[in-house]
Amino acid sequence: MTEPPLDPREVLGFDPEQLPCHIAIIMDGNGRWAKQRDLPRIKGHERGAKTVRTIVTHCARLGIEVLTLYSFSTENWRRPKDEVDFLMDLYVRHLIAERDTIMNNNVRFRHLGRREGLPESVLMEMDKTTAMSRENTGLTLCLALNYGSRDELVDAVRGIASDAQSGKLAPSDINAALISRFLYTAGLPDPDLLIRTANERRVSNFLLWQISYTEIHVCETLWPDFSDADLNAAIKDFASRERRFGGIGAAVHKTRDHR
Repeated sequence: MTEPPLDPREVLGFDPEQLPCHIAIIMDGNGRWAKQRDLPRIKGHERGAKTVRTIVTHCARLGIEVLTLYSFSTENWRRPKDEVDFLMDLYVRHLIAERDTIMNNNVRFRHLGRREGLPESVLMEMDKTTAMSRENTGLTLCLALNYGSRDELVDAVRGIASDAQSGKLAPSDINAALISRFLYTAGLPDPDLLIRTANERRVSNFLLWQISYTEIHVCETLWPDFSDADLNAAIKDFASRERRFGGIGAAVHKTRDHR
């Protein structure tokens, strides 16, 4: 069932123009949530997956244009094999289970990260979800899975070097805009707001190029307990800040143009 849209003026107390265009979230604290309850870590991941549905739906109803979730980094392969295997199975189950939510909320799904190394079952379900939601026009949901920002930059440099070697571009053509076109996030606006849960204060190899001017909000809530109210608080914090992008003029609260 499609949820009705939310009016930011009623929910947040300000006009839609003050909303961040792109929200990125580092979802941290699943393991700690489980440990606090004497549960195995996988229970924290299961609960965290339910939070994803809540936050995706809320962003779609608010009219957020892009939501990027940092789900599994290239460094996460170092975790115990049993946990990694469970997470890969959870992605498969979650992608299948959430297709109705995605379609009912007019969400377009997109994967960010390297495909190499991911199980075929995960790739198959991601590709199905991407294809079926391609024509949706609401929130773009980006799942950063097998993602590392340094790897992303390496892949971008390789792509640029290949095009330069083949004569498709000259070294003098290389600028910030061209580099952005070779990133996994090509065609998307840079994040306006980065949220990290569980009171962690690192960016952890996430969107290093894209968050150059992003506002960062850290909250103590563990991801499985992260709620609509926590998201609303982060958005209100964002809207209260002055954004000058290196200038000294009047404050700019936000930009919805895809710079």
